[in-house]
Amino acid sequence: MRPPAAAAGAAVLALLAGCGTGAADPAAAGGTAMADAGCPPPPAMAEAPERVVTMDGGAAAILRELGLADRVVGTAAPDFFDAFDGEARAELAEIPVLDERQGNREAVVAAEPDLVMGISVYSFGAFDGTPTVQELNDAGIEALTSCPGSGTVTGIGETETFIEHTAEVFGVPERGAELVERIRGQIADAAELHAGRRPVRVLVTSAPAEGGQGFYTLGANSLANGIVTLAGGENIAAGIDRDITEINAEAVAAADPEAVLVVSGFSPLDDAELVDSIRSSPMLAGTAAVRDDRFTLLPQSILLSPSVLNGEAVARLAEALHGGGS
Repeated sequence: MRPPAAAAGAAVLALLAGCGTGAADPAAAGGTAMADAGCPPPPAMAEAPERVVTMDGGAAAILRELGLADRVVGTAAPDFFDAFDGEARAELAEIPVLDERQGNREAVVAAEPDLVMGISVYSFGAFDGTPTVQELNDAGIEALTSCPGSGTVTGIGETETFIEHTAEVFGVPERGAELVERIRGQIADAAELHAGRRPVRVLVTSAPAEGGQGFYTLGANSLANGIVTLAGGENIAAGIDRDITEINAEAVAAADPEAVLVVSGFSPLDDAELVDSIRSSPMLAGTAAVRDDRFTLLPQSILLSPSVLNGEAVARLAEALHGGGS
């Protein structure tokens, strides 16, 4: 996703929706409303899927970790692969790309999948051109997506559940359990860094405040809140019962964030320029984060949506917040 920095609010919403490059707020973009109320349950399939289309690279990466990459006949939103490196990145790059963006309905159906997967319910019909679950079902295709819970998020239960559901659909529940345990192990190791320490106050944002507006940030109901919590941080917007919210200058000053978590993947700026633009925001001038120069960057794909790298996100943030012995 590469919307302008000024569209940070829509960008964060698109990210939470688990979208790919160029995504925007469904309402702002004039996309079709989701045809399916709520979040569909995992499909009951007589046989394990043989041909799978993933609506984003995040879902494809989960299948790879489960030893099922050979079932993926195509993916949309391959920018989610950017968070991987080495052998994983090379193997993911071999997956055919059906759409660089969110997933074109015609291309998805033409690939003749028996299952379409996405890391967010918004992958299905919330953006122009993407198929709804009903449209897929009408074509004889099942759909599998991650379903967020309700209320304050303090962990990555959504990710764990999606992995387990995926493994069950493919008839390999033991592989799902092993993957979940591996991610939990990363989180447990990270917890040792901040055991007995006070949580560090953190502001999460993807762009500098502009035009007299506040920072768009992630509230209590976001997966980012869970990752910040697991890393030994305290999201300064954790008291706001929303996924996405805006926090004004007065609230930032009162919270006095000790660290800023910069979310990459939206801005046309490179990572260093993005961090610098946020650091120089007048709204942060008097904060401890600026005085101590505590800015950390994580890609949106492993912070705001279910990912096999959510554990790595926790580990990297915990190291940034507590690795220096603070």
